[in-house]
Amino acid sequence: MRIPACLALVILSTACGKEPPTKEEIEDARARVDLAVLAANQVRVALEVLGILPVYTCGESRRTFVGRAAEGARTKVACVTATAEALDDSSDAVVLSFPDTGCTVGGRTVSGHSSFIYKGGEDRMDVFAELRELKVDGQPLQAKVGYGTCSDEKRFWAESTGDLPGRASSSYSVNANVGVRDGVPIFGGTTLVLNGPGEVTGSLGTDRVTFSELQYEVGEYLPKKGEALIETAKGHQVRVNFSEVLWRLGKVEVEIDDRAPITVPVIR
Repeated sequence: MRIPACLALVILSTACGKEPPTKEEIEDARARVDLAVLAANQVRVALEVLGILPVYTCGESRRTFVGRAAEGARTKVACVTATAEALDDSSDAVVLSFPDTGCTVGGRTVSGHSSFIYKGGEDRMDVFAELRELKVDGQPLQAKVGYGTCSDEKRFWAESTGDLPGRASSSYSVNANVGVRDGVPIFGGTTLVLNGPGEVTGSLGTDRVTFSELQYEVGEYLPKKGEALIETAKGHQVRVNFSEVLWRLGKVEVEIDDRAPITVPVIR
């Protein structure tokens, strides 16, 4: 269930002693949350494309790994063409090409091509991919993704900016990192954790958004855990908390300033 439909529901529960938000405040929050969640979803999709390839194994020859990664991508996604290319003494690439008619990846239709560049070696590896030549469900994937590993600092990141698909005159910009923590697989698994700041712009102005520990299952539109804080163009705060209740059942709690929170069930 998507956020726009959720927030149109009647308030199901409110905190004692707090005044509930008005219908106008709920509608305003619904529109802003819709854009923020859609922006986060654009980043999630980009990271799932990165997840087609395995993370570099430290200590392994770069060119051996790149060849193995290309072969693994072909095995994981039957309709993709994956080739390994030697670029120079310190860089190699895996080039992914999807059919013009589209290819199903994680429930999405992907077309176009991108090069994933591996630079470095056994002690330090940096990976970078520009995904703007890819389309997902017919829309350009406006993102850059990458990671650095095999040193004291391990980081996965995504930068995404552009128009929001299906939302007229709306745009976004997100500079995100992917949380790496024990027990949460990032790539090659089923879960990723998203953090980072961003902005969304629509008919209501430009809002600042901070995503904190948004935990996604691969292919899911809504996160199952985490928080999004929206600082609106009008000077208000909309805090959105996602949480699990039971398998395939979760809830979204939306709090507008100091009003009583709106609690909405979500069936995934």
